[in-house]
Amino acid sequence: QVQLVESGGGLVQAGGSLRLSCAASGTIFSINHMDWYRQAPGMQRELVAAISRGGSTNYADSVKGRFTISRDNAKNTVYLQMTSLKPEDTAVYYCNAGLVAGTPSGGRRYLEAWGQGTLVTVSS
Repeated sequence: QVQLVESGGGLVQAGGSLRLSCAASGTIFSINHMDWYRQAPGMQRELVAAISRGGSTNYADSVKGRFTISRDNAKNTVYLQMTSLKPEDTAVYYCNAGLVAGTPSGGRRYLEAWGQGTLVTVSS
């Protein structure tokens, strides 16, 4: 059983900062990409930032220069440092990872895992 658990969300004033964390646990052999998505009320889920196993990053235009994604491969953890937050950043933030996990029969399989989400609210 693989789990992704996010933490670090909360309420912050515009211009403030937050750091989100997402830790993967379970029988994990390797993790490929690790991403952060967000979904605002009434909106589709969108990709915020992505990082490859080697550290290559990609950002949505709306967060470039304000958000930084990083990962600790030894801890199977991805982070999202958010600065200069705006009210329009308010959303539930989800962690996603593409990983190879163990199966109950002793095999391995690739899967896309999701966290439960953490709410970020930015007040004006």
